[in-house]
Amino acid sequence: MAKSAPFDAHSDRYDEWYERFKPAYLSGLLAVRALLPWTGDGLEVGVGSGRFAAPLGVKTGIDPARAMLDLAEARSIKVVQGVAEALSFEDNSFDYALMVVVLSFLDDAKAALAEIRRVLRPNGVLVIGFLDHGSKAGCDYLDRQAKGEMFRCATFFSSADVERLLTDAGFRNQCWVQTLFAPPEEVEKIQPIRAGHGEGVFVVVKAVSR
Repeated sequence: MAKSAPFDAHSDRYDEWYERFKPAYLSGLLAVRALLPWTGDGLEVGVGSGRFAAPLGVKTGIDPARAMLDLAEARSIKVVQGVAEALSFEDNSFDYALMVVVLSFLDDAKAALAEIRRVLRPNGVLVIGFLDHGSKAGCDYLDRQAKGEMFRCATFFSSADVERLLTDAGFRNQCWVQTLFAPPEEVEKIQPIRAGHGEGVFVVVKAVSR
């Protein structure tokens, strides 16, 4: 079964998560906002239902799940159906790219990062938000989620894994922040943003293409 299949089948349930766990969602959104460029042409790879692209002003999104794209389009995102490993954009098309909780669902993370680097303009910025399997809170949360429909086919990454992927793909000047210091279902108010990684469930890294 394709890794996007559960997102097509359960798009409404996926989108409702952001309302059910709104403090956790807003914590992650603010952490991404802290590192995402304020200007330029942006692309969200794995745009999902547009819950990050829309409030952050990212105009274009790509995703393999049609049901997700319908929700993103309703949030005024210009959507394209496709996969991260073969982006349907010309070289040097964007100033920055965003991926949020997408790495775990890719068939080939290295190929996806190479494609993102290709479509970025010189000194383009990549911002990745992910659930850190290297932190204790993140590991405990993800190991529980692995039994569920959405995460059953996921590959979990630690911050060290993501750092190596970025370096190998030719991205430099990495900057890290973290938030969510408890599982999302236990978060009752917006969490602080701290520099670095290793404590938070949700980690964001910004890197620049060479």
